[in-house]
Amino acid sequence: MPAKMYYDNDADPKALAGQTIAVIGFGSQGHAHAQNLHESGLSVIVGLAPGSKSRAHVEAAGIRVMDVADAVKAADVIMIAVPDTVQKAVYEAEIAPNLRRGQLLMFAHGFNIRFGRIVPPDFVDVGMVAPKGPGHLLRSVYVAGGGVPALYAVEQDPSGTARARTMAYARGLGCTRAGILETTFAEETETDLFGEQALLCGGVSAMVKAAFETLVEAGYQPELAYFETMHELKLIVDLMYRGGLNFMRFSVSDTAEYGDYVSGPRVTEGAKAAMKDVLTDIQTGQFASRWIAEMEQGGEGFRRMREADRGHQIEEVGARLRGQMTFLNPVEVKAGDAQASAESSGSKR
Repeated sequence: MPAKMYYDNDADPKALAGQTIAVIGFGSQGHAHAQNLHESGLSVIVGLAPGSKSRAHVEAAGIRVMDVADAVKAADVIMIAVPDTVQKAVYEAEIAPNLRRGQLLMFAHGFNIRFGRIVPPDFVDVGMVAPKGPGHLLRSVYVAGGGVPALYAVEQDPSGTARARTMAYARGLGCTRAGILETTFAEETETDLFGEQALLCGGVSAMVKAAFETLVEAGYQPELAYFETMHELKLIVDLMYRGGLNFMRFSVSDTAEYGDYVSGPRVTEGAKAAMKDVLTDIQTGQFASRWIAEMEQGGEGFRRMREADRGHQIEEVGARLRGQMTFLNPVEVKAGDAQASAESSGSKR
């Protein structure tokens, strides 16, 4: 039986009537949550550290800004939208001491609940709305009149209102325009991490680099290799986005479709077994432990990996070519531009 999706008519905005929502953080997810909710007519405040540079941006958006502890005290609903690796410290220092009965504590990714880094008291509701897209898309699609699909979950419901309020929150984000799917914190966290690592980020990045290197090492021009392995990828993904694999195969040539069937399995031989290993690492908490330990030790290994890939030939060639295609609105990430990553609350979603 297909999973049930919920839309605008299923989420009652009255569930949040008269309530104040505090969004803690104004980064990748936080800025989109706060502004979408505000423009949906909900009462929103943003909680930030006293010296945060984001304070001016919050005020420019017409939203009240407070220190985190004060925002928690003033709110009925609290969305923690700071990075996964920072959440525990912020929660213990600023949020937990100020929680009271009847509040709804929310997350945009289940990482800290799933791996036991945050254990909320039993007198607060605990919910999650996890948009299936980066924060900038959550914002831009909302402004354009659409919505990004989302997963939602309820972990604790002592008030009996957690589900209704969580769904109303998703509606305020615009997510019920596209549809929301009920899940659990564990299912969202494990599938999200797996998707990022095995395919969306890790798998795709590794395949693109391997394909580019194969062509260049065989003597083909790097520029040609870039167009074949990176530039055209968006065109193919857009076809899948609109109509699945069937529409992609319908749209490409018969030669390309035949090559898909006979060569794709050769390229990915052994990949499924590796994916199962990746999933096991996630399910057992091994990945979470490694990632938390990495950041607690200063993140030097993480920075080395980032810098190593930043200098890959495909990035150098691509930056030059994209610079000539101004219609793409190209962007370039330079050393030190870690804001997008630092503001992530999961997969920059």
